[in-house]
Amino acid sequence: MEDFRLTPSSNPPLHPFRSLLVLLGFVLLGMSLGGLLAGVFLTAWASASGNTSITDITGILTNPADYPGSWHLLMLIQAVSHLCSFLLPCVLYLRWIERKSWAEFNARPLTAVQSVGLVALLTITFMPLNGLIIEWNQNIDFPDSLAGLEAWMKQKEDQISGLTTFLTDFSSPLDLVIALVVIGIIPGIGEEVLFRGMLQRKLAQWTGNVHVAIWVSALIFSAIHVQFYGFVPRALLGALFGYVYIWSGNIWVPILAHAVNNGFTVLMVWLYHRQMISVDIENTNSVPLTGALISLLLTIGFLTFFRKTNQSSSQPYV
Repeated sequence: MEDFRLTPSSNPPLHPFRSLLVLLGFVLLGMSLGGLLAGVFLTAWASASGNTSITDITGILTNPADYPGSWHLLMLIQAVSHLCSFLLPCVLYLRWIERKSWAEFNARPLTAVQSVGLVALLTITFMPLNGLIIEWNQNIDFPDSLAGLEAWMKQKEDQISGLTTFLTDFSSPLDLVIALVVIGIIPGIGEEVLFRGMLQRKLAQWTGNVHVAIWVSALIFSAIHVQFYGFVPRALLGALFGYVYIWSGNIWVPILAHAVNNGFTVLMVWLYHRQMISVDIENTNSVPLTGALISLLLTIGFLTFFRKTNQSSSQPYV
């Protein structure tokens, strides 16, 4: 079985570092395109709704609740910006620069991967443990010498938290479907293709160490979200996605895990807001230590089982 982590394909590739620089250029161009399209959508929405005082996207992102009817606009902007910033650059880079197809991300066909459904369950069972880590991360205090940095980080965190709260505050089943697609499926595909399919593989080729590649990719994955008080738990989540990618050899497996993580959270928030359940999944203070311990044991057990069932007898992964 081909070891997709380290073995180059038949086409002579760019050096991993050079290829990452070129990919970064594609990502920056994609972000620019996403920002341009966001401005076009905003202008059209402002004209149609009579909110002509809005001149750029910053105001509506900072205080979305001040603009009634902006939820669907922000969902559209979120979807298009994400596709332009993550998925589109990777696909174009792979096609135009490396002359390769989507199959480059898959050392094994999905039908050959064992216990794929277990990955979805694993992602959910990891949540209580990660919730406890989120609580710890949110309570980190910085020394007085870094008071300015801490204030900036908290301001950024509050801004993103406010936008997230606004985007997950909806009532209709149709809006739930939209949210599942925009918050769950699209990021699951785009971010996994970029961080696991491209970045992690390139780092593995460059360093020759798949563990370094997984953790560096996970740290970058967490940092790019610019939510410093959730940095550690998001990095752990990125590493989890990285290992299931390595052990499965198919990009659709971490995509599934990522989409389940985001989508399950959206679904639970929707059910809680409609008073159909009593568990507030966003309240990490509600995670008991016993629940986190059970979550840890189940996570280790499921990871171990998934790894063993997907090892090749002739050439095992890590």
